[in-house]
Amino acid sequence: MSLPDAFHDIAKRVNNWGRWGSGDEIGTLNLITDEVVRQAAATVRTGRRVPLALPLQQDGVQTGMIPGRVNPLHTMVQINQEIFGPGTVACSDDVVTMGLQAATHWDALPHVSHSGRLYNGRPARTVTAHGGAEFSGIGTVRHVVSRGVLLDVARVRGTDRLDGGYAVTPEDLDAAEELAGTRVRAGDVVLVRTGQIQACLAGDRHGYAYPSPGLSIRTPEWFHARDVAAVANDTLTFEVFPPEVEDLWLPVHALDLVEMGMPQGQNWNLEELSTACGEAGRYAFLLTATPEPFTGATGSPVAPVAVL
Repeated sequence: MSLPDAFHDIAKRVNNWGRWGSGDEIGTLNLITDEVVRQAAATVRTGRRVPLALPLQQDGVQTGMIPGRVNPLHTMVQINQEIFGPGTVACSDDVVTMGLQAATHWDALPHVSHSGRLYNGRPARTVTAHGGAEFSGIGTVRHVVSRGVLLDVARVRGTDRLDGGYAVTPEDLDAAEELAGTRVRAGDVVLVRTGQIQACLAGDRHGYAYPSPGLSIRTPEWFHARDVAAVANDTLTFEVFPPEVEDLWLPVHALDLVEMGMPQGQNWNLEELSTACGEAGRYAFLLTATPEPFTGATGSPVAPVAVL
């Protein structure tokens, strides 16, 4: 089934191919300039640090709904082993097997393709079994430090958690921006709170996954108009699930990652941040959220921290 004309119309309006040159691999992260980071640092007033990552654990958010995306399996390979002989310093080492997008993570630009293409018009076949992503893999992202802005859609709608299947619209983002008291600007990283992570934190992994609130197919144009560098939220699927348009699966992924070249983040815990921003009366902060630099990977775990 081919993608509908309405999808392609939006794709044309948000397309960034060639904007930073034919060889570009990091898309909208180019918008995080030195000046953007300098201004982001100026948002720090109290030094309060708020962690935004879920724990990496075997009893994580993955339920098997997404094939191959396994929760972290932690194994000890040495336990107090005197590897240099009796009486020497003893070492304990461990290994982890996990899906790189199992918990709090960034999606790299080649995470999805459509119509045989990736960001900047590159062929989807450049993602291979042995090499991974030839272009725009997460390892090309050397740093993500910018001004973060929390758009607390759940709070602005007067609820702790949006209903499953609720599509967050540009109008919701406008209202949350008004609550935040600041205009989202070029180079910002936007965090959209739905409250859905509460299901995960309460142990309801299946309820967390489906049905889920998330971003509407109309939101990529809002982010494109503001020149947002990246967007993350507190859901498993990022966009509303099941989809708004019947049988149109992951259109927001395709518009953000392929057309716009804008990284997405999922499974971010924004609950403490919502409380902190509400107490402080301000929703902009310094955000550090650099992914682990796995060469050729289409995503990577991240442990973001907001500094108020």
